[in-house]
Amino acid sequence: MAHQHTTADTGDGSGDDRHGLLFIVSAPSGAGKTTLCDAMVVRFPDMIQSVSHTTRHPRQGEVEGVDYFFTDADTFRAGIQAGRWLEWARVHDHYYGTSADFVEEKRRQGTDVLLNIDVQGAKQVFARFPDSIGIFIMPPSMAELKKRLQSRGKDDPGAIERRLAVASQEMALKDHYHHVILNDDLETAIHDLAGIIRRYRRP
Repeated sequence: MAHQHTTADTGDGSGDDRHGLLFIVSAPSGAGKTTLCDAMVVRFPDMIQSVSHTTRHPRQGEVEGVDYFFTDADTFRAGIQAGRWLEWARVHDHYYGTSADFVEEKRRQGTDVLLNIDVQGAKQVFARFPDSIGIFIMPPSMAELKKRLQSRGKDDPGAIERRLAVASQEMALKDHYHHVILNDDLETAIHDLAGIIRRYRRP
């Protein structure tokens, strides 16, 4: 179920010179935001999903330029000093960031952009682009989130507990977003997210 929160200006994309919309999707780790975002790119093939840059090493199966742009810490820090990042964060000893030039260029071209970023990064984007549309994905419960993290097999028990602690802090900020979607059933959540995006886009 999606809950809409009223805001002053959500940017409906009206006008002849259409500026691309910026959708921000955030969620705790394990809540399913990457799966949902990937589904949106399939549903809306003319919408671009921004690929983040990171200093962590690729995981098995990850592809450069598709999952992430992989870089080194010195290059990333130089980008911070140069103002290259629309948003950036240091998470679990690794840097993650979104290219400001990429997002601004696509929006100028009239292309809608989807950002899959955490609440830390979303706060930076909202400050820079107040017309961004924020969507927060909620897990059914903390117990279910823990089960999902365990089933992924990517983290040891200590890392899972740290992720759950962060998740609790992130969920406390859900009301900063325009919409909240409960990802209890994946197909329902995909339908809800697609419906929100469709309402903002020009027919």
